[in-house]
Amino acid sequence: MCGRFELKTKFENLPKVLKQDYPSALNTKYETQNLIRPNDPVLVIKNEGKIQTTFMTWGFISPWAKDPFDKRRPRPFNARSESVEEKKLFSGSWKHKRCLIPASGFFEKKYRIRKDNYETFWLGGIWSKWSSLDGAELESCCILTTEANDLVKRLHHRMPVIIPNGYEKNWTDQVKDTDELKGLIPIMRGWPSSGWITEEINKKPTTQMSLF
Repeated sequence: MCGRFELKTKFENLPKVLKQDYPSALNTKYETQNLIRPNDPVLVIKNEGKIQTTFMTWGFISPWAKDPFDKRRPRPFNARSESVEEKKLFSGSWKHKRCLIPASGFFEKKYRIRKDNYETFWLGGIWSKWSSLDGAELESCCILTTEANDLVKRLHHRMPVIIPNGYEKNWTDQVKDTDELKGLIPIMRGWPSSGWITEEINKKPTTQMSLF
């Protein structure tokens, strides 16, 4: 699974596609993040006719929710890739609202998993748009997971879906027929361990670190 991740990449080193169409002043207000948790705002690229960079809440809010702020309602931060097209909550987003979330590492127990060259990578996700009766909108997302590879399985049986560089448009395109959607399934079934490392995180007496 993926319940914590980081984005420590400096703005100038972020993937170029993320800087094609982004919110005003992001380049001056952008800050690296050492720990990103569910319900935090996350940087996302989506595609509604063109690829755009935006912020969303990490924790999936149903588009038909009566009250998106009702804490009694779960906000899934992960969704299983194997069943995403079958679940009523996720199937519409799988077809039309896939997104990519940049990360420089993700956490499992007391370990960080990252590229051995510190390269930024894409977490594959889906997103949702909730609209109120008066026209206010709230966008949220969750990260897809798959069966763990040899690197991660000693820590957890699930891991986030990683979308390879170069698939940004294919993944985020809004309209897909059944055959095109099936073409995305192989890249969700796992990623090779080569080029990745796990590293133990030193324990620190902080509330954040106790959450791993």
